[in-house]
Amino acid sequence: MSDLPTLPEPRLKFFADLRVQVGVPQEVGHTAHGLRRLIPITGGTATGDGWTARVLPGGADFQLIVNDRLSELDARYVLETDGGDFIYVQNRAVRSGPPELIARLVRGEPVDPGQIYFRCSPSFETASPALAWIAERMFVGSGARYPDAVAMRFFELA
Repeated sequence: MSDLPTLPEPRLKFFADLRVQVGVPQEVGHTAHGLRRLIPITGGTATGDGWTARVLPGGADFQLIVNDRLSELDARYVLETDGGDFIYVQNRAVRSGPPELIARLVRGEPVDPGQIYFRCSPSFETASPALAWIAERMFVGSGARYPDAVAMRFFELA
C-alpha cells in the first residue's frame, strides 16, 4: 500500500513511577468467570518528571483470576498531586505466569517480578486545566506485585 502516508511510530515517554499500597484481599469466591477478588488500596506515592503525588486511600483493584495462569485487573483510585490537583486513575492490567508462581501471588507471597508478565493500560481524568492533556493521551506500563504493594512504571505513548 505505497499510496498511504508515512505514519508516525509510537514512542514511549516516561510518565511516572507508582508504589500503591494494598490491604487484605476480599474474596467474593469462584464465579462463572473465575475467582473474583477486591484488593483495597490504602495509600502510596507517584513520582513523575518534576512532580509527585500521593495515592489516596479508598480505591480498589477489582481482580478476576481467570485460571491458574491468568489474572485480569481493574484498579481505580485517586492521586493528589503536590500542587493539590486530583487525578482519577483507572488502570486495566493483565498478569500471567506459571501456575505455581501465580498461586503464590494470590496467597500474598513474594515472587520475582521478572518471572511474571504484568502489563497495564492506565487512563486518567482530572479537573485541572494544567493537567487536562493527560486525558488526551494513551499510556502503557508494567508492574510488579509485592505482598503489601504494587509497583508500576507508566509511559505516555508519544
